[in-house]
Amino acid sequence: MQKKVSDFLFKSSGFLILGTLLALVWANLAHESYEGVHHVLHFVVNDIGMAFFFLLVGKEVYESIFLKNGALKGRERASLPIVAVIGGMAVPAGIYILAAVLFDKSDLVGGWAIPCATDIAFSLMVLKFIYPEGKAHPAVIFLMAVAILDDFGGLALIALFYSPTPPNFLIVGGLVGAGLLLGYILRTKFHVRSFWAYLILTGVPSWLGFYFGGLHAALGLLPVIFVMPHAESDLGIFAKEELNRHDTLNEMEHFFKAPVEVVLFFFGLVNAGVVMSSFGIPTAMVGGALIIGKLVGIGLFTVLGVKVLNMRLPERVTLGRDLPVLAMAAAIGFTVALFVAIATGIKGEDLDALKMGALLSFGAFPLTYIMAKIFKVGKFSIKHADITDERTLACGKDPVDAEA
Repeated sequence: MQKKVSDFLFKSSGFLILGTLLALVWANLAHESYEGVHHVLHFVVNDIGMAFFFLLVGKEVYESIFLKNGALKGRERASLPIVAVIGGMAVPAGIYILAAVLFDKSDLVGGWAIPCATDIAFSLMVLKFIYPEGKAHPAVIFLMAVAILDDFGGLALIALFYSPTPPNFLIVGGLVGAGLLLGYILRTKFHVRSFWAYLILTGVPSWLGFYFGGLHAALGLLPVIFVMPHAESDLGIFAKEELNRHDTLNEMEHFFKAPVEVVLFFFGLVNAGVVMSSFGIPTAMVGGALIIGKLVGIGLFTVLGVKVLNMRLPERVTLGRDLPVLAMAAAIGFTVALFVAIATGIKGEDLDALKMGALLSFGAFPLTYIMAKIFKVGKFSIKHADITDERTLACGKDPVDAEA
């Protein structure tokens, strides 16, 4: 029982769920006291704590693109996920903007990037219920590649369009450059392996550069990834086998993985506290743009990539059955959608309604499961059922009895 609780909290985004539920209950029962806690913790959580979350996400992006065997290394592997991401960001943004114009909400057009996001943790969670091989299944790997690139694009949008002040690239370049230089010296001249040295001498100047230079500080630790000693090859996106690696970059991830889950609890607590009366047109704009936009955008652009540009899906991933399921799973935008909503600078009731739309993207979770049943993919596929029956019969049991 204790292990199940631990797995839920640390491996299934349990802390984030608990923080979100607590915020919703608290904000609706005692809104004034909740707003006081929100005010106190907002900067610490969103600008400092979340920097470590994006550091771990950025680490996976870096390994996927730059290391040997990376899921996104090379044009052949990266091209189709990139095309899917373009559709998965452009179509939701377009639907959101169109809805803002049609419903006379032009003051909210600036939130167009909110439905561009995909929540990696929850998208992975729903696919683990569907595909029996878990993270090793090619469909899951493909969606994780899309989700990571999607979030990388979301981070870029925050940096380019939602910085609190006009960026001062002299400050950014000076401090980030100084940090990278110190990290390079640590790595090449002194062969330092402790990730703390890189976080202090590269991470601190870099974070300060982002903060004082007008870029969102939550992205400020990303440059650290480029100077830390790392393994020569990538074992896969969020691969369990990385626990056996002890290079500096992986040691950093091992250390911060659990604390970051706690950070996500506070992220949910600080940002998800919206009153239920916040439902409105902005809620439908975000929720609809995510669910419809991701399904249409990722689906359509992937089909174009395969049929027109002669790109290839991974083996055992089909256009007609797996792709709709994967596209719907990508519609869960929760964490990053909330983060972008806050970064837009929209305030008051409109912000609460937009955040509620990000929360409602959870509707894609059961929809993905239902679609998997309809399209008979993963554990619902006829082939998988036949294999299960064969294994059951080999044990001397009737499949119906075994299921019962």
